[in-house]
Amino acid sequence: MEQKKINIGIVGLGFGKEFINIYKLHPNVGKVAICARTKSKVEAAAAEHGIPAELCYTSIEDMLKNDDLDAIHLATDIPDHYKHTMMCLKAGKHTACAVPMGMTIQECADIVNESQKQNKIYMMLETHLFTREFLYVKKLVDEGKFGKLQFLRSDHMQNMTLPGWPDYWLGYPPFLYGTHALAPAFEIIGKQPLSVVCHGSGAIKKERQSRYHCPFAAESATFFFEDTDVILESTRWLYDTIRQCREAFDVYGSKMSFEWQMTEDSGHVVYTNLEDAEVVDCPDTGYLLPPEIGKLANREAVEDKTHQSFIQGGGHSGSHPHTGNDFVQAIVNGTQPKSDAIHSAKYTVAGICAQQSAMRDGERIYIPRFD
Repeated sequence: MEQKKINIGIVGLGFGKEFINIYKLHPNVGKVAICARTKSKVEAAAAEHGIPAELCYTSIEDMLKNDDLDAIHLATDIPDHYKHTMMCLKAGKHTACAVPMGMTIQECADIVNESQKQNKIYMMLETHLFTREFLYVKKLVDEGKFGKLQFLRSDHMQNMTLPGWPDYWLGYPPFLYGTHALAPAFEIIGKQPLSVVCHGSGAIKKERQSRYHCPFAAESATFFFEDTDVILESTRWLYDTIRQCREAFDVYGSKMSFEWQMTEDSGHVVYTNLEDAEVVDCPDTGYLLPPEIGKLANREAVEDKTHQSFIQGGGHSGSHPHTGNDFVQAIVNGTQPKSDAIHSAKYTVAGICAQQSAMRDGERIYIPRFD
């Protein structure tokens, strides 16, 4: 029996280039179109991946006129996420977009409302809901191996002075880009975030403060949740604080605990009994995917290891084919992806509220809900 197929357009060929092969190989995808502002970049990607000229664009407006495209995958700059997402939804396209969903609470609310109005799927492509580590730990939590959850800690520590990042990153407020640290921890706790208290620490260079007027080098937030006594402590920084990049979470329970490796390839640690500690290697997860794309979840499968996201992100731990597959399967099956509009708003807005708290000297901020 022939499988249902959809057609997808990818906008943005930096990070977005990783997804061309994922969609081309996916058994439920037919045509793959590509779009970037620079014609030479489009032509190079088309030649490499065999994309016909009629599916190549240098304008998102022109791509959206193609009625054959069912869905759009946005890998554009953060300041364009809201504008591009709304354009795609209003054009009647299912829309997946890189993180974060938006830069303000209102932007996130608008996307939730437009997705519902158009009856189209919105998905924020939160890679950290599909990493080997998250899938490994979440399974153990769901099986009750951790016992009672007692405390979670997460962090996304990154020094973005690495050459090559776009100018808009200069001085970017840490928790406005908080979803990598928050989404996996929120899903492990499994409760609605209620409020947050956040404090800023240190200071970035003066010349990096002018765009967003956030002075802090680091921010530390405590999140409180409905119907649980468990809290989450989360830390973010982006500039002028030296550390190897780490996008991580630690989970502490009454029977088992998990701590993310402190440095790349040093090994994650699982604690059991009183003093037992075991270094563990979270397994590849390709077996969870259609066989045509399963191999793309392996450690060696990152296509462009020179991109900044992979120099400082470890290739996002095998998550890319999972995010693409979740988007495709939701469209094909008429379901919602893991990070649908409401969940995406929850993760993004919680970070925005943490940023507000830091800028207000640790004032408790209550987090809006969208369900």
